[in-house]
Amino acid sequence: MSAVDAGASATVDSSGTRSREDVVAAASRLFAKRGFHGTSMRDLGEELGMLGSSLYSHVSGKNELLVEVVQRGAQFFNEVVASSHLAEAPAVDRLRLLVYGHVGVVIEHIDESRTFLFESRFLPAADRQKIVEMRDEYEAVYRRTIREGIAEGSLSPEIDPGITAIFILSVLNALVRWYRPTGERDADQIAAEMWSFVANGVVVEGADG
Repeated sequence: MSAVDAGASATVDSSGTRSREDVVAAASRLFAKRGFHGTSMRDLGEELGMLGSSLYSHVSGKNELLVEVVQRGAQFFNEVVASSHLAEAPAVDRLRLLVYGHVGVVIEHIDESRTFLFESRFLPAADRQKIVEMRDEYEAVYRRTIREGIAEGSLSPEIDPGITAIFILSVLNALVRWYRPTGERDADQIAAEMWSFVANGVVVEGADG
């Protein structure tokens, strides 16, 4: 069963009505599946079995929902960065944590990840700028970690931190396009294979554990 199928039936509270969380979860599924512009409030109502008046009692419209879903996606990725910072470890190990963490977010929160990566360009200007700044800082963490790894001698001195960070994130972000929950590989296997692919290109032989 896919992530979309698994979440298709939102929970109902004790009064028999949908909650705001149900509405956000449904928006996340539909934005990921159909895109922001491909999803209407009527679609959301049909997904939840709600009339328009009931739906608007929870949210003002699609923009509000997009902001919340994208912010949730951003928070998940920010938690990965926070965890890597807490690890008192060599840069190569922190880079591995970043890769594994990114894969974990995509797999565990596929709808929010897809919406964050592909639909945030449709946010209102002020909210879009905040997400752009967050993405820039997220990429900067990779660049700093790579620079530190080069300085420590665990990463190849021949790589460029900026280009390498973009390369790694491009590989990781592509996961949202091809990952399927029904696939043969679980999260740990996918993360291990992606890290092996990255490490083969950037890690000095013998430095990766």
